[in-house]
Amino acid sequence: MDGAAAAARRVISALLRTGDDTAADMAGMAKQLHAVADQLEEHAPARETRLVNMWRGDGITRHDPVTGPENALAPPLRLTGRADGSVEGTVTLGIAYQGPPGCVHGGVSALLLDHTFGVANHWAGLSGMTAELTLRYRRPSPLFEPLTITGRQISVDGAKIRTVGGIAAGGRDCVTAEGLFIAKHLPRPR
Repeated sequence: MDGAAAAARRVISALLRTGDDTAADMAGMAKQLHAVADQLEEHAPARETRLVNMWRGDGITRHDPVTGPENALAPPLRLTGRADGSVEGTVTLGIAYQGPPGCVHGGVSALLLDHTFGVANHWAGLSGMTAELTLRYRRPSPLFEPLTITGRQISVDGAKIRTVGGIAAGGRDCVTAEGLFIAKHLPRPR
């Protein structure tokens, strides 16, 4: 599955890079891609079964839109826990994540940080649902350059969990953020 998702990421990137002004046979490409989708849909389990199966396994959400190796939409970001209780990862985003020309879309920055904060909370021992996420866009986050994403749980007060972190490029802050999480979990599909 991971290999197929990586190939799909490559197709998405190539499609966006190619654009409308191309000599490539886009109608032929569309036909081939529809044939692949038809085959996948023919062999896919029922949606309810897949929702359950996505949560089985080694404790990571392999389908997650940020870190999931099974998700062709995920960059995917790889996060590592640090001895100080924080998490950190590096990712280089391509044109699929563009907002302003040459820059990461602000909503993508929010997605990356929300997920990173969730992982930081889990790493620290207590996690929950996002209640509030405050972002400060300090400067544009560049595409095609390594971005360092960080998160660290800073306090727990009853069910309230506070987490901070950010996105940096070249050692300079692009986005800083604070999050409030509530220690509550939705039941997993069964």
